[in-house]
Amino acid sequence: MPQPASRHRAISDPLTSGRGVAPNRARSGSLRVLLLLVCLTAAVPLFAQGPPADEPNGDLSEAQRAFLAEPAAVDGGSAVTVPEHSVLCVDGDAEGYSCERVDLLAHLPLNTIGGGSGADLWGWTDPMTGKEYALMGLTNGTAFVDISDPEEPVHLGNLPTHTVNSTWRDIKTYGNYAYIVSEASGHGLQIFDLTELRSVTTPPVTFTETAHYPGFGRAHNVVLDEATGFAYAVGSRENSAPFEACSGGLHMIDLSNPTAPTFAGCFSADGYTHDAQCVVYHGTDSEHDGAEICFASNEDTLTIVDVTDKGSPQQLSRTSYTGVGYTHQGWLTEDHKYFLLDDELDESNFGHNTRTYIWDLADLEAPSVLGTYTGPVASSDHNQYVKGRYVYQANYKSGLRILSLDDVGSGSLTEVAHFDI
Repeated sequence: MPQPASRHRAISDPLTSGRGVAPNRARSGSLRVLLLLVCLTAAVPLFAQGPPADEPNGDLSEAQRAFLAEPAAVDGGSAVTVPEHSVLCVDGDAEGYSCERVDLLAHLPLNTIGGGSGADLWGWTDPMTGKEYALMGLTNGTAFVDISDPEEPVHLGNLPTHTVNSTWRDIKTYGNYAYIVSEASGHGLQIFDLTELRSVTTPPVTFTETAHYPGFGRAHNVVLDEATGFAYAVGSRENSAPFEACSGGLHMIDLSNPTAPTFAGCFSADGYTHDAQCVVYHGTDSEHDGAEICFASNEDTLTIVDVTDKGSPQQLSRTSYTGVGYTHQGWLTEDHKYFLLDDELDESNFGHNTRTYIWDLADLEAPSVLGTYTGPVASSDHNQYVKGRYVYQANYKSGLRILSLDDVGSGSLTEVAHFDI
């Protein structure tokens, strides 16, 4: 939860740790997405989706049957073998964790990867070696874990925070570099050359940041459009000359030189941005096809901005919705037709279960809520990411939820799997 900008009402933070889940990029042609999930009880489980081979399908919906039929349950054409030290999800339980069609592969308590509390998570696949890594944000810095063998993850080392510890830390990657922000005062943007992970022989080691961008002090998150090579710090504060104050909105950064980023512009017309996704748009609104568009979660609205011209970004729309509590985060479907939005406080404010808002983006200047999905558990939602036909959601006190997007066009989602940490 951010410190709101002046135009927004102040909201106390009912939740003080845990930022979300990000899917590690799966190998091409496979839906076997590996996931690390921030655990509020100081643990980081590692999962692979897919049911036990002997589990009957029973009375499943069409979406659930489709999920089970995906390549998630195969590896190179043969059934996935589960190592002896992993834990199958059997009869809704995996070593005390509530689950459905998600098995526990490994478990790394936070005190074994640098300590502190968990803050955020991202992934990187080395383009030269094919190895996969988890980049784990902690209160005291960033941990790097080799998850190429998900049954035997290796903690390679840690990059200390640039200034002081903070509950919030967020990470994105571009090329071979990690870009890290924090709510710690004066932290700015840390830059780390991820190719250093290739040469670690005696882990864990303490890394040193490769470079630093001082264009802002603290920031709540960093958004990255890999198609254009621009980063967007959101919820940033403590801007100083010669950088323009962005009022907590989109602070735009050119990564053409990845270790020497340059300030590119601001969008501040709608105040504080908590999170965003910025893409080269290819949805159904042909008027904006090919433009770089940011879909911003701005506390009480979905705010859509054309940032193609960094010197003159254009707000296309600013739309609230019935039941708004705190517009927290969201993600586009891969065809850019729909935006799935999570509101962090509507559950506690209005007493309903976890709710996802499905936005129709046929007109970027007038988006509308097509429908809502209400989950089976009463918990606050937090972050979600789309991979193919599924959305992977991280929720407070109900863990990882995997939903099918097969009926998203009719404003409907269907849960097909979960793992509750």
